[in-house]
Amino acid sequence: MKSFFLVVAAIVLTSTISQAQRLYTKNGLVSFFSTTSLENIKADNNQVLCTINCKSGELQFSLINKSFHFPKALMEEHFNENYIESSKFPKSTFKGNIADITKVNFLIDGTYPVTVTGDLNMHGISKNIIVPGNVIIKEGNTTVATKFMLKLLDYNITIPGAVKKNISESIEITVNCKLDQIL
Repeated sequence: MKSFFLVVAAIVLTSTISQAQRLYTKNGLVSFFSTTSLENIKADNNQVLCTINCKSGELQFSLINKSFHFPKALMEEHFNENYIESSKFPKSTFKGNIADITKVNFLIDGTYPVTVTGDLNMHGISKNIIVPGNVIIKEGNTTVATKFMLKLLDYNITIPGAVKKNISESIEITVNCKLDQIL
């Protein structure tokens, strides 16, 4: 009897996943890291909205810039007031597509390498980017992940001369979003 219920549950879960066209989360993670010989700067934002259309490959991210948290309060203040200018530019967004989404089998565990192309809008500037990433399927759960470098000047983020040696001109962006809800 127990086996019967397990089989039925597996069929229902598989049917639900195969019918799901869009997955999302409200608590994805985006981090950035800047390293110089003088100082490392790291910040995390775990209030990232992310959606993926499993059929078309459409992928979107949205985050509130003030939701980045730093180990030091002064870093957070400088980030929000002087660099990203959170009161003027409260959100950062990405809207794009996963190339060859048909190569991702959402029913079979695995790490599926993908290429993502789209527009990253940050600090009032929108730039088309192409980044490698992974769609990870594990026990019926879907995670999208990537790590890439971004130049601050591409988004008109300038570093004052007094702290130029403390902040790298390029920062590493890490995205890790477990898509745990079905739309």
